[in-house]
Amino acid sequence: MDIATNLVRLNDEFGIDGVLRFDEHEGLTRVSVTTTAASATLYLHGAHLTHWQPAGEQPVLFMSAKSAFQTSKAIRGGVPVIFPWFGDRHDGQAGPAHGFARTTEWEFGFAALVGDELHMTLMLEPDEVSRGLGFDGFRVAYQIRVGKSLTMLFTVANDGDEALVFEEALHAYYAVGDVRQSTVSGLKGTAYLDKRDPDEAGNPSHKVEANDPLEMTGTTDRMYLDTASTCVIDDKAGKRKIKVAKTNSRTTVVWNPWEELTAKLSDMEPEGWEGMLCVETANAATDTVTLEPGAAHTMRAVVTVERES
Repeated sequence: MDIATNLVRLNDEFGIDGVLRFDEHEGLTRVSVTTTAASATLYLHGAHLTHWQPAGEQPVLFMSAKSAFQTSKAIRGGVPVIFPWFGDRHDGQAGPAHGFARTTEWEFGFAALVGDELHMTLMLEPDEVSRGLGFDGFRVAYQIRVGKSLTMLFTVANDGDEALVFEEALHAYYAVGDVRQSTVSGLKGTAYLDKRDPDEAGNPSHKVEANDPLEMTGTTDRMYLDTASTCVIDDKAGKRKIKVAKTNSRTTVVWNPWEELTAKLSDMEPEGWEGMLCVETANAATDTVTLEPGAAHTMRAVVTVERES
């Protein structure tokens, strides 16, 4: 089905006057949401949320001005969906970085206005690409609730005859006034893998977080393990706090490329690192999920914003 025909179908089936509409942006299907509580933008490519802004607030998600909007590439910024592996494949086999979900066209399956919240569900099932990578017996339902808070529920079900082993992450880029004046609290005493400080074998070194809050002073790429803690980003320059609460997630990733790594990113503006900070809700590394046949697993993140007076 061509994109124009599909847009007509989507708007007829799911569109809500003045609230939810589908259109085309640079060849991708875009979903625009406007309620009395918030606005949001979503792409079916990667089920990628690129914008969420509660009423009376500044945008909460960072988007790179140089992001590619192409079917073959992941979008830079917003909330990329990482599945079924984080970084390189956990089983050592070949495959695209961070899995196939973020560059796959998802199916839109549900929309309803509940009070002042817009609830949406997107779905991902096996296709030729996933089967070629050895992933056939799975189904994913991704529920997004747009309102004064942002709720994201990522459910994976095992339809196969064998155990399904996977990693997952909601790789959220949060917008901050100046990352050098931003901190993250909620991780003190947590063990983590520091990818910026490899050991003699070239693997991320194992450390324990001694600071609370964690200050951002340079390139950061840390995978905090076995933690279900709520994290709070104190965006001092933006005079607000962004709280990220989670359920059924045992990994939290904190990432900022700083000037050093941003120079290597073709889809990020040179100063982009200054205005973003990733705090990711995940299950990865030692927190990889194993689902038995017929089982399902739901990871949830709830994001709220508190404006300082």
